[in-house]
Amino acid sequence: MNSIAACTLLLSYLLPYVSPKTFPLLSVLSLAVPILIVINAIFLVYWVVLLNKKGILSLVVLILGISHVSSLYKLSGKSTDDNKEGISILSFNVRSFNRFRWIDSDVIPQDISKMIRAENPDIFCAQEYYNNPDSDFTQYPYKYQDFNNDNGELALVVFSKFPIINKGSLHFKKTANNIIFSDIVIKEDTVRIYNVHLQSHKISSNTDKLAKEDSQKLLKRIQISFERQQEQVEKLIKHMKTSPYKNIVMGDFNNSAYSYVYNKVISKGLQDAFKEAGRGFGTTLEFDLFPVRIDFILVPQDFEVLEFKNFDQELSDHYPISSRIKL
Repeated sequence: MNSIAACTLLLSYLLPYVSPKTFPLLSVLSLAVPILIVINAIFLVYWVVLLNKKGILSLVVLILGISHVSSLYKLSGKSTDDNKEGISILSFNVRSFNRFRWIDSDVIPQDISKMIRAENPDIFCAQEYYNNPDSDFTQYPYKYQDFNNDNGELALVVFSKFPIINKGSLHFKKTANNIIFSDIVIKEDTVRIYNVHLQSHKISSNTDKLAKEDSQKLLKRIQISFERQQEQVEKLIKHMKTSPYKNIVMGDFNNSAYSYVYNKVISKGLQDAFKEAGRGFGTTLEFDLFPVRIDFILVPQDFEVLEFKNFDQELSDHYPISSRIKL
C-alpha cells in the first residue's frame, strides 16, 4: 500500500506538464494529489514510530515533490508591520451573494460588503458577481463589470481605488465562465489585472451528494471541463503576451496548484503569493474530504510579496484571499 501511494504521488509530479487534451483521464489524478501527500506523510510517520527504514520511500518521494508539499501546506507565513507599504489586492468568488440561500442567512450581501470594507483592499476582484441591491462597494471610484452569459446575471468585476485606463474581456463561448482584464494606473506604474473564472467541474463539495453521482458521468464531465480549462488558459496566455504591462492574474481557477492550467500560467514569469507568504493549508474552497486551494493570486517574479492572508468566514462556498505586494 505504501509503495502504491508513493508511486502514484511520484507519477502525479508529471501532471502539470501533461496536456488534458492528450491524456484527459490522467489529468483527473491532479485532484487527488492532496490526499496522496497526506497518505504518504502518514506512512512516513508510521514507519518512523516503528523505527523501520521502510519510511525512506515516502520520505524521498515527499522531498522530490517539496514544491507540491509547499503548495498544500506552509509552516510559516510572512507579513509586514507597515500595512501602508505596497498595494493590497483581494479575490473572492461571492457565489452570487447567496442568491439561492445555500447558506442559512439573509444578510450575506451585507456581510460580504462589511468584510470588504474592513479589509479595504486597493483592488478587489469578484467572481460570480450578482447585482444585489444589498451589496455596497461604493468606496471604489473605479469599476469594470462584464457579463459573459445570455441571461446577464453573473459577472466578473474589478473594483479599484486607482484609475482604470483600459479594459476588456476574453469572451469565452458557450459558458458563463470568463476572464476579464483591467489596466490600472498605480502612482507612476501601470499594471494589468486579469480576473479569472475558469470552467467549473460542477462537483458537489458534500461527500454524501458526491457519492450518489454516477461515477462514469462524473469522470466524463471532469475530463471535458479539464479540456475546456486548457483552451481557456491558452487563450489567456496568448492575450498576456500582448500586454504592454506587468500582469497580475487572480481569481477562481477551478483547479489545483498541481494542474496543467496552473503550471502554464505560473510558468509565464509569475509567482504564487500563497507560496511566498502564506500560512497553513491555504484552503479556498469548502470541501468535506480535504483542504482545497483553487483560488490564486499570481504576481510577477520581480514583485515582492509582503503578505498573504486566507479568510475562514462562511460567506460563500469559496473563501476570500488577499495579498499585499510591492511593485
